[in-house]
Amino acid sequence: MKNLNAIGLDKSKSKELAEKLNTLLANYSIFYQNTRGYHWNIKGQKFFELHLKFEELYTDLLLKIDEVAERILTLGNTPLHNYSTYKQTSLITESTEVSDGIKAVENILESFRITITLQREILHLAAEDEGTNALMSNYIRAQEKLVWMYSAFLTT
Repeated sequence: MKNLNAIGLDKSKSKELAEKLNTLLANYSIFYQNTRGYHWNIKGQKFFELHLKFEELYTDLLLKIDEVAERILTLGNTPLHNYSTYKQTSLITESTEVSDGIKAVENILESFRITITLQREILHLAAEDEGTNALMSNYIRAQEKLVWMYSAFLTT
């Protein structure tokens, strides 16, 4: 029993899972800030359409950031919380191209590719952790649909 955390999971496995979740948290945080930049600075013919879509996306990412951080805490660990660490940890890089709608959507699709891949790794690692497993499954399902939609936007 000493090797179990407060929710009955192995402490060492939970620590490993929390480290992966912190990587996801870092990726989500950079993804979020990039998307806010797209929302603020988008220009061109698709302004109204993309401005709204980017706001929907960053609002959803903010919710996920909170859920992931709370899951890390539930596992008995500490979530990362500063952007300097996020920048070092994240596979998603800060975007410098924020006004071109096509480039923004391409960057969003690449960010989804990175996060979905990481979430699948977490899903595999969380085989005995139903809470994390369910969270990742829900994220993957919803994000795969968004990938389809954003990809359709780029198709001419």
